[in-house]
Amino acid sequence: MLTVVIILVCLIPCGLLLWRLSDVLAERNAWTRLADLSDGAAVAFDPKTVKDLPEPARRFFLYTFSEGASLHRNTVLTMTGELSLGRKDAPDYRPMQARQILAPPYGLVWRLKFGAISGSDVLLPETSWTRFWVFHLLPVVRVGRARDHQLSAFGRLIAESAFWAPAALLPGTDVTWEPVDDQSARAICHFHGFEQSVEITVDPDGRPSHVVIDRWSNENPERLFRRQPFGGTLSCFRDFDGVRLPTYVEGGNHFGTEDYFPFYKARILSVSFDATGPKSGAGSSAT
Repeated sequence: MLTVVIILVCLIPCGLLLWRLSDVLAERNAWTRLADLSDGAAVAFDPKTVKDLPEPARRFFLYTFSEGASLHRNTVLTMTGELSLGRKDAPDYRPMQARQILAPPYGLVWRLKFGAISGSDVLLPETSWTRFWVFHLLPVVRVGRARDHQLSAFGRLIAESAFWAPAALLPGTDVTWEPVDDQSARAICHFHGFEQSVEITVDPDGRPSHVVIDRWSNENPERLFRRQPFGGTLSCFRDFDGVRLPTYVEGGNHFGTEDYFPFYKARILSVSFDATGPKSGAGSSAT
């Protein structure tokens, strides 16, 4: 019996370590795949391509892109900030660091370190998952590989594209725009049978102030998947190779309602439009 116990004591940590390493490999493979899917020569922004959009959308793109700026197909971010472990009345924010690739419409990988917790959110064309570990050895969250999760992840991808990969929202076969009011317009995005709209509100100069989607989510007391508002506020804009992007975002569930509180606060440290190359600097002066 003692021998069996000793063998189990040795095998269980080894098995958990191999499990964790398989997750890391899956993250890396997903990152590489998204970089390959979104690889391609970037075209230059031409203001004529947005002249027929609703006025707030036109202002958004003219603010975001300098004429002739490269319309990159992916964005790689490094970030720091805070995540909440609590509720609106006691949010219990904790520091976090992350690196992320956004490759709309194909997917995203968000690699997170959050105190003793590390792991990733991943969306690919055919699947998605959320996997987090404590001390790199004990699994604490493992969800995904279901259509509900994938649809929710697709909503996040479209919302964050409005933050940091706006070229994905330019009008095309799978992206159409409709007016909301004098300050807001809505993009409707389609991919692999999914549909997600995103509403962007802009200042008079076209600077986006906040973004909101009706996200497919079970972040509610009933823990039932349904459409509910999710969004964020954008600030501290900087120029990255002719593209103005926010370097501070606060966001969360139930945006615009009394239940909203920003569980996610992200400060961007670097932006790169090369998914395989070195990380770029933090950009030029704020605008």
